[in-house]
Amino acid sequence: MTHKLRVALLCGGKSAEREVSLKSGQQVFNALDPAKYEVRRYDPRSDLARIAAAASEIDVALIILHGRLGEDGTIQGFLESLGVRYHGSGVLGSALAINKIVSKEMYRAAGLPVAPYLVVNQRQPLPPAAIIERLGLPLVVKPEHEGSSIGLSVARDLKSLEASLTTGWQYDRRCLVEKYLPGREITCGVLGNDPVEALPVIEIVPGSEHEFFDYEAKYLPGRTEEICPARISPELTRTAQQYAIRAHQALCCRGYSRTDMIISDGIIHILETNTIPGMTETSLFPQAAAAAGISFSALLDRLIQLALE
Repeated sequence: MTHKLRVALLCGGKSAEREVSLKSGQQVFNALDPAKYEVRRYDPRSDLARIAAAASEIDVALIILHGRLGEDGTIQGFLESLGVRYHGSGVLGSALAINKIVSKEMYRAAGLPVAPYLVVNQRQPLPPAAIIERLGLPLVVKPEHEGSSIGLSVARDLKSLEASLTTGWQYDRRCLVEKYLPGREITCGVLGNDPVEALPVIEIVPGSEHEFFDYEAKYLPGRTEEICPARISPELTRTAQQYAIRAHQALCCRGYSRTDMIISDGIIHILETNTIPGMTETSLFPQAAAAAGISFSALLDRLIQLALE
């Protein structure tokens, strides 16, 4: 009889998204089949030495960490130095995708449509009036590295742009300032190593109390309606799925990813790619997998399989 696969489940960490990671980790733990896996949990905030000591006993690591020190290539590099296999993107793909500025450049190089944008450096800031002159209003201000809409805000006039930049600079020295595109927000997951397949497209409808799909809209129950498959034409669906695959490949991702997009004036624009999308059972990626006939438990089996390939 073959032994159970020894799985290291990494969740928690030190980022601003620690609570989300712990919640995802608990649901992943509950969904992993105990007949197939022997699961040990580790919190990288305190357990790096434990992981290193147990490295030879780990068959595969599931990284259920979001944000910095989890989704940015650092934990991936740590596991590689220990010779531990792990699911999802490697060091390069993780580092590229978490950086909103570099990923924008990669999308453009791959011929993918993005909103007009500027990079604003705290050390040599462009005057807010000059930013408005070049991009118009309203504007979206995003710190270079945060996820879950942390530090992100919408500026509708000069004063709120100044405030938005001040907020963004609390997280990063550089901010991405992009033209606000009104429209329908969608997201599309991809799964696989080579080849990759696109999952059904999900439409995201935040409640009227939210100006955009912010942290509360993402994580407070009932704040957002998620419609799968999205209420868009077959043509737009195909385009969104192709774009999700092209974004995944442009950023050197592996295993799985989820790319957020917006349809504005009938044109799809890429917003960002998540290399470790939320993994609670009701998160967007597992919802799309379920619509494709893949249960949460089977999805985790598949991610482990892809890690071992």
